Amino acid sequence: MNTAHHPTWIITGASSGLGLALAEAALSAGERVVGTGRRIEKFDDLKARYGDQLLALEHDVRDISAAAGVVQRALEIFGRIDVLVNNAGAGQVGAAEEVTDAELRDMLEQHLFGPAAYVRAVLPHLRENRAGAIVQMSSQGGRMSFPAVGSYSAGKFALEGWSEALAGEVRPFGIQVLIVEPSRFRTGFNAADVLNTAEQNTTYDDVIGAVRANMAEADGIQEGDPNRAARAIRDMLGHPDAPLRLPLGAEAVRNLTRVYQRDLDAVQKWAAVSESADFPGLPPAVRAF
Repeated sequence: MNTAHHPTWIITGASSGLGLALAEAALSAGERVVGTGRRIEKFDDLKARYGDQLLALEHDVRDISAAAGVVQRALEIFGRIDVLVNNAGAGQVGAAEEVTDAELRDMLEQHLFGPAAYVRAVLPHLRENRAGAIVQMSSQGGRMSFPAVGSYSAGKFALEGWSEALAGEVRPFGIQVLIVEPSRFRTGFNAADVLNTAEQNTTYDDVIGAVRANMAEADGIQEGDPNRAARAIRDMLGHPDAPLRLPLGAEAVRNLTRVYQRDLDAVQKWAAVSESADFPGLPPAVRAF
């Protein structure tokens, strides 16, 4: 990250969880933060401690039409934006048959359409400066899934695919994209008043009952430290060897290693069947990527 000036961050969902940890880390380093949240009063403590370094704005990430206004307000007050962190969102538990269209759409609005609106709004400024970073807070659930979390993973899988393409599009302009994939961190994510639960169909109790219970029981005992996570993310911004994807937490490393190996083994096992679907004798395809 350029340290010749005081960097300015936009962090959605900055009033709690990993967003709050990132906001605290930036503010304590003398940097400036535009933090958004659904309840503006949750920023009172940060505002009391950091004053004009913090611009707190009330915004629900699902209000896509208002994202550009948040970016414009940040530019009016601080004159520049260096880092956008798309962090706002929530989890959801439910089998595919339990989750309604509205609940599935809500996950996509929070985890894909909302972040996309912020990216579109901020990119002209970052391109003009030929610098900056976009941090997309995904999840280990953005690269793997399991029963009861399909709707949540749908949003995070979509965010990751969209962001991977974005990274290639903005790299020539000096803009970094970092996809962060946390495992469980000690935030309010698993709290009863935060974690969404679809109306339960008892048919699935034996299939996902243990998952429902485990998601709720994890509240307050998650092994991930949000403050350590914030430091890890900050260390990756501007790092010459920074990855596109950064798993966070030992569980994420274990799970993603297992899933990648499983999927690679499957591709290799069935390669002959896969390749048999091509017209025979043609040369390999040539693409621009």
